[in-house]
Amino acid sequence: MKPLSKIVAGIPVSGIRKYFDLVNEMPNAISLGVGEPDFVTPDRIRKAAIDSINSGKTSYTSNYGLLELREAIAQKAFESYGVTYSPKSEILVTVGVSEAMDAALRALINPGDEVLVVEPCFVSYKPGVAFAGGVPVSVPTSAANNFAINLADLERLTTAKTKAILLSFPTNPTGAVMNRAGLQAVVDFCVKHDLWILSDEIYDRLSYDEPHVCVPSLPGARERTIYFNGFSKAYAMTGWRIGYACAPPEVIELMMKVHQYGIMSAPTAGQYAALEALRHAEDDVQHMVAEYKRRRDLLVAGLNSIGVDCAIPGGAFYAFPSITKFGMSSSDFAERLLKQHEVLVVPGDAFGAGGAGHVRCCYASSTEKLHKALERIERFVKSIT
Repeated sequence: MKPLSKIVAGIPVSGIRKYFDLVNEMPNAISLGVGEPDFVTPDRIRKAAIDSINSGKTSYTSNYGLLELREAIAQKAFESYGVTYSPKSEILVTVGVSEAMDAALRALINPGDEVLVVEPCFVSYKPGVAFAGGVPVSVPTSAANNFAINLADLERLTTAKTKAILLSFPTNPTGAVMNRAGLQAVVDFCVKHDLWILSDEIYDRLSYDEPHVCVPSLPGARERTIYFNGFSKAYAMTGWRIGYACAPPEVIELMMKVHQYGIMSAPTAGQYAALEALRHAEDDVQHMVAEYKRRRDLLVAGLNSIGVDCAIPGGAFYAFPSITKFGMSSSDFAERLLKQHEVLVVPGDAFGAGGAGHVRCCYASSTEKLHKALERIERFVKSIT
């Protein structure tokens, strides 16, 4: 047989996969691993999807997505951040943000183009660049600087082959946010070097202490930014797989080609659910965000009280405590905690440069589970100190 793809074969399996496989065999384990809300999708959203099916709305939509949904997305972007997008030519509805990111990378990248990937980051970013034929270039950040981007690193890593930078604030796995001045400096850098900006803002509603800064709203950013968002996190709709991208028409047109030939259109019932979410689910979002903030404060205070150093994350629903004082790697810490005390956390180095010496703890679990997890982590910490 002829050989399989060298590109795909050369991409390692996600560093967190083995931990999820292990926890599935442990019925009493508490998982702080999966980045998924423990809330059920709000009733009004589920009902809208069911009503759409019962009324016979079961055919394909436009490749770009329901026009009504695109209009609602445009309205949200304008009302929330003052950014204007044309629903007909600058918005594409996709199967989650992951598909939007894949289509964007394939629309942008020519073989050998380099993409700056700010790390620690979501595990699919660098493989996505490679699958599109590009070269991912790690831009490390660290806890010492609250995981903010250092412009000196960008200057050092940018070459004549650099095509784009991939950002995500609030960040998975660190929960880090960047302030307006810091992000504006990054935008100015991209203008200077004529770089595209891919900005994954799926956690925009989960910014607890400061208002979220939308990258395309910054001066100089809109015309070079592909803005990603979706419904999984803020609306507890992970399984519905509805995301979207907003970008200049020439980018959306190429992304639509990738989407058209690979997907056709996002699920119709899911699009009607997303439309209901934008129109009528704000109270549900506010309730869930307030609950995440309470859980964040509980988990961070609890970790620090038992001797696990943890800064307060500004957004998303992840804490990223340091475990360096315990003299073991992130992987060893996570594996021993799971096997000995049945709590799943994710090694920080699974998320790239800057993640070593940390573990990711998702606080989207219930308050009861967080209390139990803290009790077990405390027993583990006492056993190794």
